Amino acid sequence: MDNTVADTEHEAGSRRDRPWLYSSVWRPPSNRKLRHLQGISVRNLVVTPTNRSRGKTIDDDDIPNNLRSPSKILAQKESRSLHPSRSFTELKSHGNKASHVDTMAEKRNPRRRSLLPWNDPNPRTRQIRLEDITKTRMADTWVSIHCDGLEEPVYISEVVNKAINPTFQSFDLNLCGPKVSRMDNLAIRLWVKTETMTEYALLVELQLHLSSLQFLGKTIESFHQPLPANSILFHFPDGVYTNLTDLPPVESSLNGTTKRTTASGAELPSSSYDALMRLANLDECIQDALATRERLELQIGDILKRNDEAMSTETNAAQAQDRLSSLKQGIAAERKRLRATSKRKEDLISSIRSRREAMEQGRTAQDKARSHLPDAQEKLVSSEQLLHHNSEDTKGQIRRIAEDLMVIYPIEPIPDKSLAFTIAGLPLPNSNFEDIDREVVAAALGYTAHLVYLLSFYMSVFIPYPVNPNQSTSLIQDPISQDLPQRTFPLYPVSVHYRFEYGVFLLNKNIEFLLNKTGIRGLDIRHTLPNLKYLLYILTASTPEIPARKAGGIRGLLAGRMTPNLSRRGSVESAASGELVQPRKAWDVVTRMNGNLALDHGKVPVPAARALSSRVA
Repeated sequence: MDNTVADTEHEAGSRRDRPWLYSSVWRPPSNRKLRHLQGISVRNLVVTPTNRSRGKTIDDDDIPNNLRSPSKILAQKESRSLHPSRSFTELKSHGNKASHVDTMAEKRNPRRRSLLPWNDPNPRTRQIRLEDITKTRMADTWVSIHCDGLEEPVYISEVVNKAINPTFQSFDLNLCGPKVSRMDNLAIRLWVKTETMTEYALLVELQLHLSSLQFLGKTIESFHQPLPANSILFHFPDGVYTNLTDLPPVESSLNGTTKRTTASGAELPSSSYDALMRLANLDECIQDALATRERLELQIGDILKRNDEAMSTETNAAQAQDRLSSLKQGIAAERKRLRATSKRKEDLISSIRSRREAMEQGRTAQDKARSHLPDAQEKLVSSEQLLHHNSEDTKGQIRRIAEDLMVIYPIEPIPDKSLAFTIAGLPLPNSNFEDIDREVVAAALGYTAHLVYLLSFYMSVFIPYPVNPNQSTSLIQDPISQDLPQRTFPLYPVSVHYRFEYGVFLLNKNIEFLLNKTGIRGLDIRHTLPNLKYLLYILTASTPEIPARKAGGIRGLLAGRMTPNLSRRGSVESAASGELVQPRKAWDVVTRMNGNLALDHGKVPVPAARALSSRVA
């Protein structure tokens, strides 16, 4: 029988006897070297052997890590009829009488208390026993790798303290040079030290060949079978390996045959006569295939030489066809470009024609306009005169209306007070509403709001903040500002004081807007009645002729006709020159009416606005 077949049968028998050794994924031996080794780890570290009694005796075949050397395998092959003795009988059944009594006692009292260390009733005792058990398993470890022919170790790992499953750091043995990195045999030594030991001691020493390692998986977590005690794992780029068995390595020779070596180094036969004959037949087939290939190459060359002229003609025809195809594509492209150019030419001609027609129409319109220009110039002069006359009439009407409003709502200064005025006999403070009579202030603001409302209509000015005059309960709106919870504000004192102040501020902004439309710049927005008196003074400070109302229309009064009982009838500035009084002089007149020439220019009239903005924020 061939040795290879015998080894296969023996390996199958070993798998049946010890299936846990072959539970990992099998991989064919690869050419692994020391340069491929990346890390080492240890699992199930045991420093001191346990003294636990066994349930039965263990013979050589039941030992988990029994030694199966090549010599022992050969001896088992030669003596097939001999079988080693095994102890399958339970020794407890043949024990002494005391053992039999203990067994009967256990049967009578099945609930007797267990003597395990973690079932002790005293927690301190249980803790001490568990710590003792842990101390026997945990130790400080490090490993060293040795190679044949080198006295010093090629690698010494770091020390891992207090661990049962130590994992050492990764390393690279390429730094040791090609002499070490190309080796596939190594000796690894595991050194340990417990708390009871004073120095490190050698626990495991392995002499192994890297090709004899068994594959466990890509990672150690993917291997779910229990490992024996003191298992040393080798980490390679393709996964994790270990030495579960000590089978001799299978090495590949240079000529492709395989050989097995024993522990003493003797070579065992590995190929049979049939294998060698098959190899010889394969070599003859290969040589025959090579000769056939050379013969076919020569035949193909002869055929090509005989048909050289025909092939050249076919090649020229193909080139001519390609050239003809390219010429046809070029002609089609030029025709397309010619059509596009012709269309553009027609578009340009039509565009030029339309432009010429438009230019002719424009010249005709210009000639017609030149013929009407003299008449239009005469009409322009008359229209300008009419516009000037209408403007003068409008100013006269505005002056007349302003005079009437000054009679309806007279604004008079308060003696011995700076810039303090009354409207229709009711005093109105300048944006300072402390210690006031609420009803008087509400009535004065109602008159002021109505006066501003009428002036906006007669001056044809749209004020930004609409006013709703209603005597002492007048209101004003703010449609401009953003993020306001309410748009309507009172012009009379209310409990929410900031809303009232903001309403007065909006009324003052309307007065300022009317001043700006008239061409006047207000000095202080907080002065409500002074600014309104200033505006009325400017509106009435024009020509002394005041037009009167007549049925069917309005026209200016004749010279010498004066409306009686008007406040501006005896004005010195208007009667002397008949021109518009300067704004600064008008404001001086307003201040002289109060008896105080001091002007306040630097104050900002926005106390209510600040209060409102803080309230909104």
